Amino acid sequence: MNAFDFAAPKSVDEVLALLKGRNGEVALLAGGSDLIAQLKEGRRKIQLMVDVKKIPELTALKFDAKSGLTIGSAVSCSSIYHHADVQKHYPALVDGTSLIGSVQIQNRASIGGNFCNASPAADSPPAVIVLGGVCQIAGPKGRREIPAEQFFKGPGKNALESGEILVSIHLPAPKAQSGAFSLRFIPRNEMDIAVANAAAYVELSADHKTIVTARIAIGAVAPTPLLVTAAGSALSDKTISEEVIEAAAAASRAAAKPISDMRGTIEQRIHLAGVLTKRAINGAILRAKE
Repeated sequence: MNAFDFAAPKSVDEVLALLKGRNGEVALLAGGSDLIAQLKEGRRKIQLMVDVKKIPELTALKFDAKSGLTIGSAVSCSSIYHHADVQKHYPALVDGTSLIGSVQIQNRASIGGNFCNASPAADSPPAVIVLGGVCQIAGPKGRREIPAEQFFKGPGKNALESGEILVSIHLPAPKAQSGAFSLRFIPRNEMDIAVANAAAYVELSADHKTIVTARIAIGAVAPTPLLVTAAGSALSDKTISEEVIEAAAAASRAAAKPISDMRGTIEQRIHLAGVLTKRAINGAILRAKE
């Protein structure tokens, strides 16, 4: 690990001032579960580390029944899945954040860090994507928002421009008769990187027989997490049936563009994209009925 300076600003504006003109020489420390490993292994060198855990806007976790949930980018995973409103209204987010590393890591790792690290196999993005998450970004030109599915640009690459930071992620308030579910496949029981993952969100009719609208996301099967619009379209305005769910799974298999590596082959990942999509849909339907 190379030597670097350290700063702990107390506002977003102070962070932006520290980033100005640095061009990648600065690293933001939220949980550090990825960053510290990268520095120790020499895969990244910096001149300044900026600890953002003292910034109220980045550490806030707020729920409003009308406007929804806002998660500061430095909020830890354990803070998210232990939050009563998250457990009640966003169980798919509990699914995703409780999968990241060990309990010890979850006490440090943040959902913002999971996004900014931009691993194709990251555990939280599929759930956030299907829940309609919006990334709130601050930079030298002001503030902007982008849908969560547009935040990822490739392995290790995100949509942040020079001098920008991810401030928070916002999820809309859940609708009646809606449910979401997120899961992954790993070779071991825990503490592993996903071979494939998937999440589903559905809104049902009042009689619970028809899927009014749906969103499906898959991960670890392409250079970025994917919102599979064709899978959502295959479900929307359809009576719930095995045939309809299989059509959505087929759309996920078609969208998957994986690689083979030490954790899985191309063929296995494509197969898993379909299997996990079906399981996520069925889980989301059950939650919507509840």
